[in-house]
Amino acid sequence: MNYQTDVCIIGAGPGGALLAYLLAKQNISTILIERSDGLGKEFRGEHLNEDGEMILKKHRIFEEIESLGLLRMSRVEYWKDGHVFKTIESEFGHAGIHVPQQHLLQSINNHASIHPSYKLMLGTKITELMQNEKGQYTGIKAQQKGRGEIIIESKIIIGADGRYSTVRKLAHIKNNIHNHGYDLLWAKIPAPANWEPSIKFALVKQQQVALFSQAKGFVQIGWNIEKGSYPALRKQSFRPFIQRLIDAFPSLNLSIERFITSWSDFTLLSVQSSISEAWSKHHLLLLGDAAHTMTPTGAFGLNESLKDADLLSDLLHQVFYQNKEISETLKQFEQKRKPKLITLERIQFQREKEFSSHFISS
Repeated sequence: MNYQTDVCIIGAGPGGALLAYLLAKQNISTILIERSDGLGKEFRGEHLNEDGEMILKKHRIFEEIESLGLLRMSRVEYWKDGHVFKTIESEFGHAGIHVPQQHLLQSINNHASIHPSYKLMLGTKITELMQNEKGQYTGIKAQQKGRGEIIIESKIIIGADGRYSTVRKLAHIKNNIHNHGYDLLWAKIPAPANWEPSIKFALVKQQQVALFSQAKGFVQIGWNIEKGSYPALRKQSFRPFIQRLIDAFPSLNLSIERFITSWSDFTLLSVQSSISEAWSKHHLLLLGDAAHTMTPTGAFGLNESLKDADLLSDLLHQVFYQNKEISETLKQFEQKRKPKLITLERIQFQREKEFSSHFISS
């Protein structure tokens, strides 16, 4: 089957989904494809800062997300020897908002679905980029469950398909990867009774351990370990390792003992940041993690992808309603956003380097 559209977006994560909605609202025909069969997959970077919150409120999506369920965290705490060592209150009234990805994407899709210019294709995997004789990208080929190969002809292609972007690979765009020296073990456990929503940090064996309160009564644990050390770590005894977590946060004792009983209860995340060498190429553009993968430090990733979508929707309005040239407009997006992401990457390195200084008595 063949389709024609103004913009084809590959990847229905927050950035791609928001962009699709904002374009469809402007009557710019948009097809959003997603390789998964649904929009409810779990995502670990689910925290909004004030920038992400502002964008969702600007486009009147935040209220619906709030009705589905979110959680404001009251403050940031630094723990030492099983007790709060230092507390930082946020000037914004909260230290972050946990938004389950399912609630975020459901709300965006609900808003987008009322516009006839919007089409969502689930279970659809891109296989090829199509180009004309000038080298400009003119569409994609994809495999769709139950239908086989489909062709989508498009004036602009947006790769919003994450840190391992297929679009980036097919377009032969180099991705500059930066090693931060650590990987991350994730786990999610039920919060104890009377748990106050907050972000909690501890220093365990000179490595960061972070707790993030989540909606629906959960605590997400992020435990930094030395880069590449997990295979050797798994060969060691589990009990002494998990006891360090209990010692750092004694109030989690019962929940940890019940729900983290072996190495298999952790999920390993390979941590790296990257800035793609080019974000735009011949009517194709990379967005969000496909262009700039962030580490978990500072919870910038989700929020920066929303900022990408917000800016790009305005620029593409100029393409379709003011006859601005496509390549120049996409390059303008890259020129506006790329320096800011390079700066954020430096900030992440600096914060990671200085983390242990929070536990030094003044």
